[in-house]
Amino acid sequence: MTKAEIITEISTKTGIEKAHVQEAVESFFKVVRTSMIDGKNVYFRGFGSFIIKKRAKKIARNISKNTAMVIDEHFIPSFKPAKTFVDKVKKSEAVKSKAAKLAAKA
Repeated sequence: MTKAEIITEISTKTGIEKAHVQEAVESFFKVVRTSMIDGKNVYFRGFGSFIIKKRAKKIARNISKNTAMVIDEHFIPSFKPAKTFVDKVKKSEAVKSKAAKLAAKA
């Protein structure tokens, strides 16, 4: 789903105008983004956590120039789904049928 599809679905289910829903969704993303930029993790019980992961310093290889390069320690945003959320996706019949269709094509 795209952000526009999510906004449309929320608007349809709640009866709230799309413009107001879009403003709320954009505000939600802004709060999550600024919280993570400020170094805070964001937790949603039963859904998941937006966390900051630390990547250690490492040596990588530039294949085109055949040289080694150092990538300094850095931090990246990450999403970790809640266990209950993962279990529901695993048990979903829609996901299983979609996976079966993809496997049949291969």
